[in-house]
Amino acid sequence: MGKVFPTAAAALDGLLRDGQMIMAGGFGICGLPDELIEAVRDSGVRDLTTVSNNAGIDGVGLSILLSSRQIKRMIISYVGESKVCAEQYAKGEVTIDFTPQGTLAERCRAGGAGIPAFYTRTGVNTLVSEGKEEREFGGEAYIMETGLVADISLVHAWKGDMEGNLVFRKSARNFNPVMAAAGKITIAQVEHLVQPGEIDPDHIHTPGIYVQRIVHVPEHVKRIEKRTTRPRIA
Repeated sequence: MGKVFPTAAAALDGLLRDGQMIMAGGFGICGLPDELIEAVRDSGVRDLTTVSNNAGIDGVGLSILLSSRQIKRMIISYVGESKVCAEQYAKGEVTIDFTPQGTLAERCRAGGAGIPAFYTRTGVNTLVSEGKEEREFGGEAYIMETGLVADISLVHAWKGDMEGNLVFRKSARNFNPVMAAAGKITIAQVEHLVQPGEIDPDHIHTPGIYVQRIVHVPEHVKRIEKRTTRPRIA
């Protein structure tokens, strides 16, 4: 059976369960696997733990799973643009593990590389360090962070071939590649789907061995999170 599925729902069919950990790539609302996230919502699974750089914005990204109350816990570095996330957190309806952005990226990278834990200076003597093992190296204090491995990773690629080799573009390269490697099962939505051999091997960011399923999304909507303009100079 090939890796390419006709729809996002078909690509997720048979994989989703209540209580799973799901990673969702992207940075802000750039490079989000929107179609796959919507398919997760439509599946009705609940009590999810999600791992992402942020909670999206209202109506976009993981915020749609918060609105449908399918998320129980979030491991993220930033919340600020999602009102629904802030409201649910304030009411105790969702648990949030705030993680420094670089630490979050490294936790995903470590999980994908088979590294169970690592030490970092980031967060020492702050709320981030509470309950975590601390050790001293070279006269400096470090805290231990664990690698993350998701039941399912959802990523968005600018280009990919039918074997799952992926190319990410610009800001979408921040979290998508490390999350693609950190999923037990990785599903990629791809804007430009090509035949094997059409991508220069030197341009591949994620090898197809990490990707189990693909869905083609040629009409993916690219949203702008914040638009800042100034008057045109005559």
